[in-house]
Order: sequence, then C-alpha cells, then structure tokens
Amino acid sequence: MLYNRKKRLLFFFILVAFLVLQPLQLVITNAAGGYGTWSSPYSVSQAISSQNGSIKTVEGYIVGQPTSTSTVITSHFPNDYALALADDPSESNTAEMIYVQIPSSFRSAYGLHSNPSLMGEKLKVTGTLTDYFAHAGLKSGTAFEIQGGSAPVPEPEPQPSPDAYYEAAYGKTGEELKTALHHIIDDHTELSYSNVWEALRVTDEDPNNPNNVILLYTGRSQGKHTNGGNADDWNREHVWAKSHGDFGTSMGPGTDLHHLRPTDASVNSSRSNLDFDNGGREHSEADGNYYDSDSWEPRDSVKGDVARMLFYMAVRYEGDSGEPDLELNNLVNNGSNPYHGNLSVLLQWHKEDPVDQFERERNERIYINYQKNRNPFIDHPEWASAIWE
Repeated sequence: MLYNRKKRLLFFFILVAFLVLQPLQLVITNAAGGYGTWSSPYSVSQAISSQNGSIKTVEGYIVGQPTSTSTVITSHFPNDYALALADDPSESNTAEMIYVQIPSSFRSAYGLHSNPSLMGEKLKVTGTLTDYFAHAGLKSGTAFEIQGGSAPVPEPEPQPSPDAYYEAAYGKTGEELKTALHHIIDDHTELSYSNVWEALRVTDEDPNNPNNVILLYTGRSQGKHTNGGNADDWNREHVWAKSHGDFGTSMGPGTDLHHLRPTDASVNSSRSNLDFDNGGREHSEADGNYYDSDSWEPRDSVKGDVARMLFYMAVRYEGDSGEPDLELNNLVNNGSNPYHGNLSVLLQWHKEDPVDQFERERNERIYINYQKNRNPFIDHPEWASAIWE
C-alpha cells in the first residue's frame, strides 16, 4: 500500500514538472527560433547551424542578393535566381545570412531583379538546408511567402552625383587633369582574383539572357558558368596585358574589373600580350578581329571599349602605393615594360566607337557593387583628348 502511494506521488510530481517546464521550453525555443515547421519556422541563425540536408522552413528578412561566397549586393540586382535572409533587416555581415536559391517557378514573384521592393520584407520559405555558393544555404524551395509587418528598409548609403564625384577634375586639362582623375579613382575596393569569376558574371551579363555573359572579342553570348581553361570556355582577359608592367594577377591592377572581361579561352590565348593596333589577318574563331606578330585589332563594336579600358588603367595606376606606373605610348612590342600602345590608334577607336549602354551599365555595376570607383572616360569621353591630344 505504501509503495503504491509513493508511486502515485512520484507520478504526480513528474506530471507537474512536465506541465510547468514544457511552456518554459517552448518560450526558450521560440526566443531563438522555432522547430523548422511552417507554423514554427527556424530563425536564420538556426538554419545556418543546421546545414544537414534536412527540409525545414526558415523565416528572415530579405537583405540582398548573393553573387559570390562573400558578396551580397543590395541594388542593381542582375537576375532573380537568389536572395539572402538575415535575422536583422540591417545585417551586412554575410556570415549572419543564409543564401536562398529561388526555383524558376518562384522567380517572377520573389526574385529581386523583378521585385527590388522586397528588400527588407520578412520572408518564410521551405527548402533543403545545404550549401549554396559555398555558403550556408537553402535550396530547392517548395514554398515562399512574404510575412506581414515588414521592417523598415535601411536607407542605402548615398552615392555622390556624377558632378560631385568629378568635382576636382573640372576645368583642368593635360597632366593636371590626369593627376586629378587619378586621385578621384585611386582608392577603391580590391577583389581577389578568384572573386573576379563571379563579379564578371554580373558585370558582363547578357542583357537579353541573364543566364549568359557576353564575350569581349567574339561577341558570343555564353553560359555564365562555362568558365575555365578549355578551348571553348570563357576566361578572364586582362585587356591591359598583365605582362606589361609584370603585375600578374595580384590584387590591384591584376584584379581590376575596369579592364577585366570574359573572353573565349582560345581567342584570349591568341591575343596573349599583344599591343593594340590596326591590321593583320582575321582570327578564325573571332570574326572582325585581326592580329599579327606584334598587335591585335578587336572587332569594331568594342574598339572604343578597349581604348577606354586602357585610358582608365593609365590614369588609375601611377606608380604610387607600390603599384606599377602604367603609361600609354605610340609603340607596339612593348613586352614587359609598363607601357601599352598604340595610343594614336586607341584615340581613333575611342572616337569611332562611342560609349554605349552596355559600357554605362557595366561601369555602374562595378562602382555600386564592387570597387566603388568609376571609369572617367565612360562618363566623360571628352577627357581622353583633353589629356593625350
């Protein structure tokens, strides 16, 4: 009898403990996030720590679009393929974000290219917790839903107007203008050479096909992820040949997006480190491009692009801060000297092939999303003749 009474008493205490502690556990769990269900979703921090291939629902604020492992852009979204969520709507540390792959059926409604106003909204999404962009991610989403009570979107960092950006250069010519422009564009964010791959997928996107990039010399539209070293892959062309100054692929001139472009790998090999000039035989894989033993002539529609990229490099890299002093001259066969030619021909190409919309948008994307500096000769084509003629 006494034994049974003790058993009933023990059972009573266990029941009371369960009833008291269960709500407390629920409060503690919900403070850090839920259980990964639609009614009790994971927080972003929970999702980051649970990259185990499980299917869960995650809720967080939309803070941008990932374009590489460590880059999330907040404007000028290149496509509708991905977004980043965070527990804090003002989060800027990518380590505190989860990258969400957007399946094709949800892109028109939830992609940031089509819906930039979604920035700052709270989103609930169900999918598989697994790496995306070599980063904590959620892929193969099956349900997306914007939640009520969105947080205010932080004001974007104000950018100077074009007039204000170049204020120190106005009214100057010759070397004085060149020096003023150098100081304006000198300090900028530098990328690693490996990050250039992903950046070029954004800067050189085909405006008619967001899955592709436009190759510089051939003009071919090619899949963004067909990059590599095989003959028909695309790779990273240094328009100012990296041997002209021997800067290689080091951060700075070797990774400056203002002169790096996607090109067909075998065509890039043919161009090698040739100076630019008129003449030669037409390239068998790149119609309209001509070359000989000491020079390369690009197709007509990018002649001005090439010239303006070289103008930029000659102004940006002036020998300070341990960087090479790059200069333009009227020679070819410059070899490893920090010179590039042929200047008189480049000035001619600059006039014959004026700035187009593709160049303007590319300049803007580099400025806003990556380097925070501009190519002055796209914004002010007249400055080329003011410096070199």
